[in-house]
Amino acid sequence: MISVEGLKVEFGVKPLFSEASFVINSRDRIALVGKNGAGKSTMLKILCGMERPTAGTVSVQNDITMGYLPQVMNLQDETTVRQEAQKAFADVQRVKDRLDRLERQMAERTDYESEAYMQIVERYTAEHERYLMMGAEGQEASLERTLTGLGFLRTDLERPTSEFSGGWRMRIELAKILLRHPDVLLLDEPTNHLDIESIQWLEQLLAGWSGAVVLVSHDRAFINNVSNRTLEISCGRVIDYRVKYDEYVQLRRERREQQQRAWENQQRELQDMRQFIERFRYQATKAVQVQQKIRQMEKIVPIEIDEVDNSAMHLKFPPCLRSGDYPVICDEVRKIYGISLNGPSPLPLPREGSGVSLEGPGEGHLVFDHVNLTIKRGEKVAFVGRNGEGKTTLVKCIMGEIPFDGQLKIGHNVQIGYFAQNQAQLLDESLTVRQTIDYVAKGDIRLRINDILGAFMFGGENADKRVSVLSGGERSRLAMIRLLLEPVNLLILDEPTNHLDMPSKDVLKEAIRAFDGTAIIVSHDREFLDGLVTKVFEFGGGRVREHIGGIYDFLRERADSLEMRGERIEFAANADSNKSAPSAPAAAPSSAKNDYAVRKEQQKQLRKAERAVEESEKKIARMEQRLKELDQLLSDPAKACDMTLVSEYTDTKRQLDDEVERWEQLSEQLEQLT
Repeated sequence: MISVEGLKVEFGVKPLFSEASFVINSRDRIALVGKNGAGKSTMLKILCGMERPTAGTVSVQNDITMGYLPQVMNLQDETTVRQEAQKAFADVQRVKDRLDRLERQMAERTDYESEAYMQIVERYTAEHERYLMMGAEGQEASLERTLTGLGFLRTDLERPTSEFSGGWRMRIELAKILLRHPDVLLLDEPTNHLDIESIQWLEQLLAGWSGAVVLVSHDRAFINNVSNRTLEISCGRVIDYRVKYDEYVQLRRERREQQQRAWENQQRELQDMRQFIERFRYQATKAVQVQQKIRQMEKIVPIEIDEVDNSAMHLKFPPCLRSGDYPVICDEVRKIYGISLNGPSPLPLPREGSGVSLEGPGEGHLVFDHVNLTIKRGEKVAFVGRNGEGKTTLVKCIMGEIPFDGQLKIGHNVQIGYFAQNQAQLLDESLTVRQTIDYVAKGDIRLRINDILGAFMFGGENADKRVSVLSGGERSRLAMIRLLLEPVNLLILDEPTNHLDMPSKDVLKEAIRAFDGTAIIVSHDREFLDGLVTKVFEFGGGRVREHIGGIYDFLRERADSLEMRGERIEFAANADSNKSAPSAPAAAPSSAKNDYAVRKEQQKQLRKAERAVEESEKKIARMEQRLKELDQLLSDPAKACDMTLVSEYTDTKRQLDDEVERWEQLSEQLEQLT
């Protein structure tokens, strides 16, 4: 579909990347990965023709359509959500207009037997077939299905787009691209403005996409669930791995280890040759052998090792005073936009996904009610839920930025550090990186500005860059530095991982995990939250529900809850349709409940057996790989008698035999369950 040959891009003295060659085929799900600034967004713009490379060619097959979603775009505000989404069907509408004109011509003419009339009929037939092939009959249903999948309510479709935030309007643009069904989808950070439900919906949609997908995302779970191929831009090169992201990480590590071992062996061989040449260079009896060694050295092709970018920010939150035992306590907290028990609120009416509208005197929009929660010192908790359910609103209540009803107590000696969603956009673009930090640093911290900037990959000349030329990820890192300048014991991070690359997110995650204080994290990034938080607060339907456990515990619990509700709804529908049935109406509910319990237990056992088989297969693969490495080491005469290696080989072989036997037993159990 798309062929790239010898691509090179230069923005300065050093090329962004060079000699990039690859082919994008139908059904490819390509994850384009690399650190911030490596050139991922530039590559997407070149593929869709928005930018031209310094050298190389991009060949696109005839009649191939592309859909490109950039990180930032200019949005229109003159239409409703439905009308804006319907622009995706502009081609269909043009065909419909031609059909209408042909219908009018046929209605106005009476020369039914003439050749001109038959030509109109033939054109109408051809256009009508094309109209049907474009899926025009179901376009409204497809439009509503796509918009609701991306988080819109049906009541939102008739609202003006001007009432929605930039993130929601980006969802509309994504919907328009998906509704056009292009042959190639180019998506640059499509999950930045999506909640967990919408991300999972998009995962399923892309997994079944009929064309090719090339996406840039720092959401590890998302790209791993979607991709079947990984293109890495690293150190000026583009390397193609025909596996999904998780497997790419393993292959890349193994590839570099093999290169390292081969390079070390080659260096030893070269060293032996040099020593032989130096030792016998001036002995006539060894002249022939010396010349042979010299020729051998000249023929040896040096082994190259993939360069690894080891630059990563080293993040450590400074120590601070100990806070009280309960930094945040909410008691019957309630927030209504438009009114307050203390009088009308001057705040504008925002978009809240499924909040409750109040009717009667002083009507307003209920964001949440009866919020009762307690966060203990040292806890790491997550605020999750669909966009617009009130997560950021509650954060602003905690910060004291907006009025609310009820009691919200901030504990003794609590010092809050707040990272807002738009923190990166609030930076002064006229300043340099160094000036941005210098203006907020106080006291002794001013002596450590260079060290701090270097830890966040702003060392050297990068410190003199203006904020206006920084990428989204660089701005986020700079905003994070500002947060670190003062010691705090309560961190409130609202979407901190947007625009951060994966290595930076991993470092930030470890820093928060090691943080002595309390952390409230608003995020839709499942992998970032996994292993970090021990409690999840779910926002939805005007309520805040507490879930003990990690993010995947919450998602499994929620999936089981939805499944249970689905079974009950299905049963209720069946019961309604059979109300007139005379046989044992009272026994059906109990039977259905028992059947559901049995099915749920079977599914639980099946998932457990599948996980056990999968873990066993991974263990077998690791041990087989280690045996190959030991075989290679023992094939070296110098190490053939190394008893440590021999002992490890024997133990690994025995463990492998035991694990294979265990795998066979687990596989039999799995077959019985299926």
